[in-house]
Amino acid sequence: MKTKRIEQIQDYVFEHQTVSLDDLVNVFNVSKNTIRRDVQQLVERGKIQKVYGGVAVKHTSLESFNERQTRHQQQKQSIAKAAANFVNNGDIIYIDTGTTTLEMIEYLQAKQVTIITNNLDFIIKSFPHENLNVISMGGEFDRKTKSFVSLKNMDLLKAYNINKAFMASTGISISNGVTHSSPLESETKQTVVNKSAEVYLLVDSNKFDKYALMTYCNLNDIDTLVTDQAPGNVYQEYAAINDIKLVISDKLH
Repeated sequence: MKTKRIEQIQDYVFEHQTVSLDDLVNVFNVSKNTIRRDVQQLVERGKIQKVYGGVAVKHTSLESFNERQTRHQQQKQSIAKAAANFVNNGDIIYIDTGTTTLEMIEYLQAKQVTIITNNLDFIIKSFPHENLNVISMGGEFDRKTKSFVSLKNMDLLKAYNINKAFMASTGISISNGVTHSSPLESETKQTVVNKSAEVYLLVDSNKFDKYALMTYCNLNDIDTLVTDQAPGNVYQEYAAINDIKLVISDKLH
């Protein structure tokens, strides 16, 4: 459990870049002394550093993290383009927070669709395109994920009839399901998955067999899995058994 928690703490720090010890205590539900010991192990690895009241990603490690993000940019665009092919004129769709789902805006510009989203970057990028009817969910703004979270009126989201939801994930596995690192977004993601007629999961191939802090749905809750490379046989067999459609974007372009 300790080893698993330390890896999750590292993922959380890398995602948010800077976090307070109090934040880590609340997120991981352990004592501050435990967090201090866990953080010390990560500091000794050389990937994070202590700052006043918390920890931050070391500059050298942060560059490496950004390089990895850039390296996967082509895969993200390929996945987004493949996912956008499933969007038809007149659809009511949900766009989740995430760097891959954000790329879908490039391939939706000519379509007449209604888009429900909590993704601030997506809202901004959609502004020039009058054919895209964008509905912002509102709520508290989380600067770390650039999304609106903690909806006080979740019934508002439940009232929408969503044809297709395009979801993102920090990591997926058969045992832990579809995971992410923001506890504030859990209820929103769960509600969207439960409410949508069809659920599409967009993940690049490096996210298989990885998991983050929170599980927001099981893998078999997904209707279509869009990724850049074919996953291992275990995932292909799981998809076949659970009637999950696998879409490999590299084969389409």
